[in-house]
Amino acid sequence: MGAALSSSNGLSLRRYGASRGSHSHDHFQVLIGLDGVLDLEVEGRGRRVGAGEGWVVTPGDRHDFESKDGSRCLILDTTQDLWAQCAGRAPLAPQLLALARYLALCVSEPATSPTALHQAPSLLLEAWGPVVPNGRRRAIDWQALSDWARGRWHRPLSVADLAAVACLSPSQFAQRCRDEQGMSAMHWLRAQRLLHARQLRDRGIGVSETARRTGYRSPSALTAAMRRSTTPS
Repeated sequence: MGAALSSSNGLSLRRYGASRGSHSHDHFQVLIGLDGVLDLEVEGRGRRVGAGEGWVVTPGDRHDFESKDGSRCLILDTTQDLWAQCAGRAPLAPQLLALARYLALCVSEPATSPTALHQAPSLLLEAWGPVVPNGRRRAIDWQALSDWARGRWHRPLSVADLAAVACLSPSQFAQRCRDEQGMSAMHWLRAQRLLHARQLRDRGIGVSETARRTGYRSPSALTAAMRRSTTPS
């Protein structure tokens, strides 16, 4: 990977090749494909960014990247918190590619387009679709989030996974979970898994099958978890 050109506001043009890279950073990184296809793996989840497509990598998320046939992307590195509401979803604006190509030209000739470069972060944020104005908090649909997790017990789930579905940063989601559910995010996730297991057992599903469906490593691990949850503290 190489950063071909960059501007003073966090906007840059980067070329990616077949050499695989991996890193994380303490800011949001917004990627918009200009040409070719960039293969991303963010915290174990795969994503392909082609021309006119985009993705937001949240702070702290380790991501691997490569482009077997080569690709070029417009990149925005930013600490603006509003990008947390764009994480985990693709941009909505159909004209994103045209905007990205225009901004790429501006990065190439910064002296001739200072206004466009100054407005670039706001224009890209707008391209992702509506965000909650005036600092109002996006409501978390806890039931929908629980339903989403139920379909994924077969693999380890992290706070970052939950945060991406809720369109929040991991730290924001963790705080909201403490505020609204009275427990840590991982405690809430374990509680949802155990609740699902109890519901399956109540329906007459055997211990082994319940453990398999809810991602416990063994029937005995499920039995121990259920016993702990009913033991007075």
